Amino acid sequence: MTWDVASILIADGLANGSIYLLAGLGLVLIFSVTRVVFIPFGDIAAFAALSLAAFETGRLPATIGLVVALTALALLTEMGSLLRRGEGRRIPRAVVLWGALPLLPCLLAWLVARADVPMALRIAAAVLLVVPVAPLLARVVFQPIADASVLTLLIVSLALHFLLSGLGLLFFGPEGVRTGALVEGAFSLGEGFMVSGQAALMVAAAIALSGLFFLAFERTVAGKALRATAVNRVGARLVGIRPARTALLAYGCASLLAGLIGVLIAPVTTMYYDSGFIIGLKAFVAAIIGGLVSYPMTALGALAVGMVESFASFWHGVLKDAIVFSLLIPALMLRSFLSTHAEEDQEEVEQ
Repeated sequence: MTWDVASILIADGLANGSIYLLAGLGLVLIFSVTRVVFIPFGDIAAFAALSLAAFETGRLPATIGLVVALTALALLTEMGSLLRRGEGRRIPRAVVLWGALPLLPCLLAWLVARADVPMALRIAAAVLLVVPVAPLLARVVFQPIADASVLTLLIVSLALHFLLSGLGLLFFGPEGVRTGALVEGAFSLGEGFMVSGQAALMVAAAIALSGLFFLAFERTVAGKALRATAVNRVGARLVGIRPARTALLAYGCASLLAGLIGVLIAPVTTMYYDSGFIIGLKAFVAAIIGGLVSYPMTALGALAVGMVESFASFWHGVLKDAIVFSLLIPALMLRSFLSTHAEEDQEEVEQ
């Protein structure tokens, strides 16, 4: 392997690792706050990419229909919950929050699809269109079973992925799409080390968004509420933090990340209705390396996954996914070796 080839693989690994970093942050955020392994994360990213491709061809994205249907279900669920608790006076507020606000991105998408607008507005419309998806799914599916076991939540999340994947096939068809590059050209970082503008944008976006998330967690009230809920749900409830509200905030942030991932990866990867699943799985590997709780370790895991995938595609492209997923084995073995098990604690007590 020459240095020229290695530099290309390193640049590709950094770009892929940046995508897995953002996806891993979203998965860790949701799991730490809600205990849900949110498998449909990748599907939301795929919907964002396919929606942007629809805008570029002058078509109205079918994602609008999904958002409208989820909005109706979420509104009915919320109204039914309020009536059961005898809080009918709060129904007008629920209509605004669960009926009107999620439809605003749909209105923007409808206007963008019918007009010749700049690329930046199309990107914003595609990202905003998928932002309500995760919170609406959470209200309809996960909030009623919030106290279920982690295994039950995982099974429901997996079933939800297959549902969204089937809807993606129905809405967008089996054909793959690729959008126009967000940044053209390439530049050199040294002798023989060339980086495309799109790859540099992906890395810069990952760094900027990670920094914004850090500042939000450290400096804002909402970020501190998310951290408190992740550390101790009961304690957060005792000091006046509502876990259901912070959970919806976590889903909204993760959905925004998924939308940004979709528009970032669409110019370099042909996106299909089910392409998000493999993205989510590789991000899950990075999140597992971080123990589904540590953001810095998740970031390191994402970069490792990106680099391993890049070099594995060069050495043995057919097995690159298997090689990436095999990283789970040493990661889990190491975490098992370093952690204290309940059986060991019981033996110490008996002695």
